[in-house]
Amino acid sequence: MKLFTYIGIFCCMLLGACSSVSVSPREKICFNDNWSFSLSDNPKASETDFDDKDWRVLNLPHDWAIEGDFSKDNPSGTGGGALPGGTGWYRKTFVPGNEDSDKIIRIDFDGIYMNSEVFINGQSLGKRPYGYISFGYDITPYLKWNEKNVIAVRVDNSEQPNSRWYSGCGIYRNVWLTKTNPVHVDEWGTYVTTSEISNNNATLNIVTTVQNSGKNNETVTLKSILNDMDGSVVAETESSVSVVAGQKSDISHTLTISSPILWDTENPYLYSLVTEIIKDDKCIDRYTTTTGIRDFRFDAEKGFILNGKQTKINGVCMHHDLGCLGAAVNTRAIERQLEILKEMGCNGIRCSHNPPAPELLDLCDKMGFIVMDEAFDMWRKKKTSHDYARYFNEWHEKDLRDFILRDRNHPSIFVWSIGNEVLEQWSDAKADTLSLEEANLILNFGHSADMLAKDGEMSVNSLLTKKLADFVRELDPTRPITAGCNEPNPGNHLFKSGALDIIGYNYHNVNIPDVPKNFPGKPFIITESNSALMTRGYYRMPSNEMFIWPERWDKPFYDESFSCSSYENCHVPWGNTHEESIKLVRNNDFISGQYVWTGFDYIGEPTPYGWPARSSYFGIVDLAGFPKDVYYLYQAEWTNKQVLHLFPHWNWTEGQEIDMWCYYNNADEVELFINGESQGIRNKDENNLHVVWRVKFVPGTVKVVARKGGNIIAEKEIHTAGDPYKIRLTPDRDIITADGKDLSFITVEVLDKDNNLCPLSENLINFEVKGNAFIAGVDNGCQTSMERFKDNKRKAFNGKCLVVLQNNGEIGTATLTANSNGLESSTIEIKSK
Repeated sequence: MKLFTYIGIFCCMLLGACSSVSVSPREKICFNDNWSFSLSDNPKASETDFDDKDWRVLNLPHDWAIEGDFSKDNPSGTGGGALPGGTGWYRKTFVPGNEDSDKIIRIDFDGIYMNSEVFINGQSLGKRPYGYISFGYDITPYLKWNEKNVIAVRVDNSEQPNSRWYSGCGIYRNVWLTKTNPVHVDEWGTYVTTSEISNNNATLNIVTTVQNSGKNNETVTLKSILNDMDGSVVAETESSVSVVAGQKSDISHTLTISSPILWDTENPYLYSLVTEIIKDDKCIDRYTTTTGIRDFRFDAEKGFILNGKQTKINGVCMHHDLGCLGAAVNTRAIERQLEILKEMGCNGIRCSHNPPAPELLDLCDKMGFIVMDEAFDMWRKKKTSHDYARYFNEWHEKDLRDFILRDRNHPSIFVWSIGNEVLEQWSDAKADTLSLEEANLILNFGHSADMLAKDGEMSVNSLLTKKLADFVRELDPTRPITAGCNEPNPGNHLFKSGALDIIGYNYHNVNIPDVPKNFPGKPFIITESNSALMTRGYYRMPSNEMFIWPERWDKPFYDESFSCSSYENCHVPWGNTHEESIKLVRNNDFISGQYVWTGFDYIGEPTPYGWPARSSYFGIVDLAGFPKDVYYLYQAEWTNKQVLHLFPHWNWTEGQEIDMWCYYNNADEVELFINGESQGIRNKDENNLHVVWRVKFVPGTVKVVARKGGNIIAEKEIHTAGDPYKIRLTPDRDIITADGKDLSFITVEVLDKDNNLCPLSENLINFEVKGNAFIAGVDNGCQTSMERFKDNKRKAFNGKCLVVLQNNGEIGTATLTANSNGLESSTIEIKSK
């Protein structure tokens, strides 16, 4: 089949899947299917006639590292997840038809990790070292019409470590082929901002970049049409445009909307801007941009104001991996993470510490999250042996430009972050005494020599901060700029530059009360908080003893448990407890909010441990997506949902002294009972966001009762579990889409004969799938498990594990059966429509 016999636009809107919608005359084709892959390095693989018949055929997005085995010898180290790197090649063959020989054809990659080089028919289109950036190429000049064409991509992730967390390897985000007429809206070619927002009116300011790739000057009509969520036109305008051959033109339009519906975290209302180019009464291009109307500001005294209402940013930091799916983008997997966080009361996402997948931002637009979009984890000074610092001087302008242009229309983005804990915060004699020539080489712009490295003047690092911030403002002056800083001193070179609109601290709670004095008139946000450590289902007593692990960030640490207590009594020395930060943010108006480190556990950076730990302990939710106990603290404090959460489990040694904790809200008091006997009434105060009873364990039932005004409003019971007896399977959805991408996340629990969770079970569960689905991954949330993520079996960890089923592209029913020696099996059906 010829490539361009497809009709319409193919997109990865909901699940990273290819589906078609009739949108002419522009075609955007999801270019993910039927690539050939080899984890090897052959320089001839770029050639059209290279023999790849023995290569593996797969669909993108793809992450080869997640398919590998954990090893302490993998050069990524435990910081990178102890998974393999290497160099790989991808190839795809296609035949464009003659009927499209007058079109402009472009290939776009949402992300390749890392050091990619793209070829077409043996011709190199270019290299891109930054593994998190989106980029693309015009392939029109190199195409052979009605003949075989070959796209080849070399991906080199052999030099490691190059990230401080798990990066993944390969073409791990979506790939697109776009076909346009020679006169068309440029890539990322619209820019929509709002002004004069009120309940009665809002003004949209639109700048559209029109590209004329043809040989003749053209005069066309440009239309801007704004539609509401029902598809009704709410405003439109048009103008005549002359575009010189081989050049671009920027055209400004203004639209006024009556009674606008404002975007906020509870009602994330979206409009769509349709841009049309008309020539000779025919539409020759149509380009759609999602937008939202909202008014916001960051205030030095009142924090964050959204649509006139003081709002706390209750956010979390998130890395990009999707647990057992690795770095390979799947929109349903991202959506599930956001659903779990939204249910907790989270309203903010910090994209740490790199440009995210576009699908994450699309979902944040739709679901109502306040996003801090972050560009870099390092600038010129490296943090790991082979990281982006070695490319920064050459590539930072191009990468930063593409980052801002790609993302600046998202209504969910409220803050740009130009860096995270960059080492340029601190004084460095060599860095601060560069010659003017050396500084210009780094900064790529001129400053007088007397501004460099003199007392009372800007250092090179301050100038670099200013350069980056000013560069962002040129592309988007509508959002404030910050950086995640772990040097709170006003002498921090980033702060001294005066270029940051918002002061951002990573940790350093003790210094936060002095922010208004040290940075008068500057808004403030906690860009990263807590770094509390927890293993789901593990409890270290006494719970009022605090375990500060490790002793120092660079000092090896060992504890035979390789676990961290879920009592909220374990954190890193630079961090603090969740309760501490919740109270700090709640009690200080000037704090705009916080982004907790982290929402989910992630692969890599297994602080405080080394091998065999290979994933983090920081998450409020574990790697498999199972909430840890502290999840319910946030739900109690960040939502109005009725919360009553009692922990830990009730399987201990008889007579053992146990601390029972409870998170609750909307109640005056809670009372604990053991086998019907009261253990006392407790209630919270402003300084304690949980209550605790120290009791002796006896088998049976422990129950907590919550009362308000003397009336019981909620009860929870935990029973001593007997021996493991059977398996329970619970899917998050039992009907999914038959698109080859949609997922069902199935919780697997080991129960006793009375349906109580066996909280200490480690039974090996085997999975068998029949029908139109396959196992995309398995996990259990254990940070030290050496089991493969791609498998048909998994041990339970503290009673639970996870299996992820993926539709194979066919309509029908899939049957999943779970078996384990000595346990009753369980079977469920997942339907695909």
